[in-house]
Amino acid sequence: MAESTKRQNIAGGKAPVATPNALVALESAMSGAIGGKVRLQTTIPAHPTLEGTLYTICPLTHLVALFTAPPNTTHHLVSFPSITAITILSPPPSVPAPPPHLSTTVLNARAAAALQRAHEKASKVNRNVSKEAQEIFDAISRMLPTRWDGKDIVVMDQVVVKGPGYRSEDCRAGKEAASALTRVKKVLENERKKLAQREPKGPKPVIPAVPAIPAFSGGPRKGG
Repeated sequence: MAESTKRQNIAGGKAPVATPNALVALESAMSGAIGGKVRLQTTIPAHPTLEGTLYTICPLTHLVALFTAPPNTTHHLVSFPSITAITILSPPPSVPAPPPHLSTTVLNARAAAALQRAHEKASKVNRNVSKEAQEIFDAISRMLPTRWDGKDIVVMDQVVVKGPGYRSEDCRAGKEAASALTRVKKVLENERKKLAQREPKGPKPVIPAVPAIPAFSGGPRKGG
């Protein structure tokens, strides 16, 4: 009967422990209380009762690590054979679900794709052309594959829009790309019309001239 009492499951609240034969059961039971608040009854004369958070247990050395709450935080190492009873005062906090597994292959592929997109975006900006030229390039690239070749715009690797004019008469293509040339010219003409419509209309405001200020002679005035 006494041996049965010593083997009580710790989940029941209070579990007396006295013999080395119960060490394995104690380790198994206490492992579920790690992180919770417990009270230990011990055979240690200086600390017959210890209360605090169960930090960890070591099955190799048969030691329990316990620390008390602030302001007087103290860490205690208690051997299993010296524990006569343990009471769980509060269960350990719920453990969050582990994060989902992330494949390094997938992550590397995403990083490479993002880097490729960044390079492609940067290659579409030409700092050596005018703002109008860049706007024309952006408009064509929204509809057709476009890239820069110096200051020239290359469309579908078939049509070259020569800079710095970027007009329909500045388009060049081989005979086999006649249909592509016609299409690019049409897109270019439409974009130039849009640019012209966005320009401010009407005469520029005239700033009135500042009237001249008579020069001061600096001499003394005569008379009263």
